[in-house]
This record gives sequence, structure tokens and C-alpha cells, in this order.
Amino acid sequence: MKTVKQLELSDAQAVIEAAKAEATNNRWSVSVAVVDAGGHLLAFERMDGVAPSTSRIAREKARTSATFRAPTAALEDKIADRAAMLVLPGAAPLKGGVPLVADGNVVGAVGVSGLAPQQDHQVAEAAAARLNN
Repeated sequence: MKTVKQLELSDAQAVIEAAKAEATNNRWSVSVAVVDAGGHLLAFERMDGVAPSTSRIAREKARTSATFRAPTAALEDKIADRAAMLVLPGAAPLKGGVPLVADGNVVGAVGVSGLAPQQDHQVAEAAAARLNN
């Protein structure tokens, strides 16, 4: 039998803080969501000045990254020729979702929304690095 690590609330909060630090360093504001391996929300924060709609988008990016076990940037690239993937309920194959990995296993994901796609991805990568290193 294999023992798999689980994402804890303190881990999720550390990822949120890392995302906020990256955003703040660049004078950006974002919504950040952290989900467990099953895509269930563990932590969320919306910084001042961010549109309310980014809350849902950040959660969906995180959920998509966790369930597909891949960065949403990679999924966005794959759908260029497959528009059908855009209709998957609850999926957001848009840049800004990055898996959280422990001992080679995806234990959750972080999703970021509120900026241009590449900036969302940059913040998500910085946040994931807090746990993945």
C-alpha cells in the first residue's frame, strides 16, 4: 500500500501568502484559490481591487489543474485545436492554474485570476514554488 501526503490548511495558507507576495511585488492584485487533490477548496483570498468574478475563475483554474494533474497553461495550449474541451463543466483550461506536488504526487493546485493570462500564470508558479521546493 502506498502512503500519499495530503495538503493541509497551513500549506494552503503558505501558498496563498506566496501568491500575494508575488502579486504585491509587481503591484498587482489577484484572487487566489488553493484546492486539495480532489479539487475541493481549502483556502481562498481576493485582494483589494480585484473584480468579484475572479473568485470563481481562480477556483475553477485550481480545480482544473488538480483534476487534470497539469498546469492549466499546458491545457490551454492543447485546446487550440479542440474547442470541445471548453464545454467541460467546471473546467477552466486557462493560464493561472498550477499543481502542488509533494514527493512526486499532486496533492492539490493553486489557481490565480485577475490579470493577463501570463501574469496569472507567473503568480501561480511563484505560489506553487513555495510548496513544490
